[in-house]
Amino acid sequence: MSAGTPQSTLHERITTRQARIGIIGVGYVGLPLAVVFAQAGFRVTGFDLSAERAATINNGISYIEDIPSRTLASLVHQGLIDATTDMSRLKDMDAISVCVPTPLSKTRDPDMSAVLQAASDIAHHLRPGQLIVLESTTYPGTTREIFLPRIQEQGFQIGHDVFLTFSPERVDPGRTDWTTQNTPKIMGGITPACLEVGRALYESAIQRIVPVSSPEAAEMAKLLENTFRAVNIGLVNEVQLMCDRLGLNAWEVIEAAATKPFGFMKFTPGPGLGGHCIPIDPLYLSWKLKTLDYTARFIELASEVNTSMPRYWVQKVADALNDQSKAIRGSTVLVVGVAYKKDVSDVRESPALDIIHLLREKGARVTFHDPHVASIRIDGERLHGATDLPDALRTSDCVIIATDHSSYDWELVKQHAPLVIDTRNALRR
Repeated sequence: MSAGTPQSTLHERITTRQARIGIIGVGYVGLPLAVVFAQAGFRVTGFDLSAERAATINNGISYIEDIPSRTLASLVHQGLIDATTDMSRLKDMDAISVCVPTPLSKTRDPDMSAVLQAASDIAHHLRPGQLIVLESTTYPGTTREIFLPRIQEQGFQIGHDVFLTFSPERVDPGRTDWTTQNTPKIMGGITPACLEVGRALYESAIQRIVPVSSPEAAEMAKLLENTFRAVNIGLVNEVQLMCDRLGLNAWEVIEAAATKPFGFMKFTPGPGLGGHCIPIDPLYLSWKLKTLDYTARFIELASEVNTSMPRYWVQKVADALNDQSKAIRGSTVLVVGVAYKKDVSDVRESPALDIIHLLREKGARVTFHDPHVASIRIDGERLHGATDLPDALRTSDCVIIATDHSSYDWELVKQHAPLVIDTRNALRR
């Protein structure tokens, strides 16, 4: 590394903590990353389209459960974190991490609009000596196909003037054992110099960096992680369907199989898939492979099974009500838990929302209770959760448990609910 080059200058600024870090998208991924870098001594600026979100950060208030407001407020007070909607400030950053959402469109194709906008904003304000890190989960080739051309169009040489890497986020909201700071971080650079600069920055704040040969390898590794979960969840969801036909308890079967000390990893069935990764990311890989005339059969089948589960459980509600000589139309159904996983407020892609939609479609009067979620939007309508759980249980014709929050008193549920459909743990009944 020659002295006076953009690489050596940037490396020195990283080592001395003078490097300014910008993070585009300060949600569940971006805000924890900002905090980790700030705690390592860097000044961090969050960039977001939402003026309200930027103001909330600047007031030291956290809207992410994993980040206590007192932690954020302290870093804001020290001048280590601020937020803005002004993308022109990107030119002042030495490193820019892109943590924008990559959802699916209505046709279940990748919605890359946020990534494309971030790439354009960066290119418009690019200068020599900057490191660009894409963290958003996406299909193999995104870093090279979307970011690289836009940088080169500005006349910069990758690996000399500007440095480009992909390092996928690994955020699991609600966890305290594995966090942004101690979860190993995969990273692949367009050139060896890109990887070297990227590692230098991230190793300053994160315990372990796992280098791979290219951005494509890093992009594929992230999709493999999430596809592994999606396929195995699809498998046990189908086991639930098969055991139902066979008159067996799927949870009993899975618990018995899980006693094997080798060659088996326990997954459990449920109402479907939720969250910002597992229901979405494998379909990015499937979509990419379709462009190469290849069908990702495991992904397609797992998605088919997992997306069918809300309808399966709604039918269970209808059958249970029918056994009591009641129709689902006109019955009051209480959905207990609407977050996509226990002990968080995140409802992104939550299968509970699909269950509520399907119940309403069949004419049920649906209410919900979730200690972490005050309201949800269903079919364009804002629904507010019941605050008095015992009363909601007593006044319901049927209760369906969609999220297994650890704070729930299941004896209370059994005591007050006239009829319970439990999607999360049949052995509890």
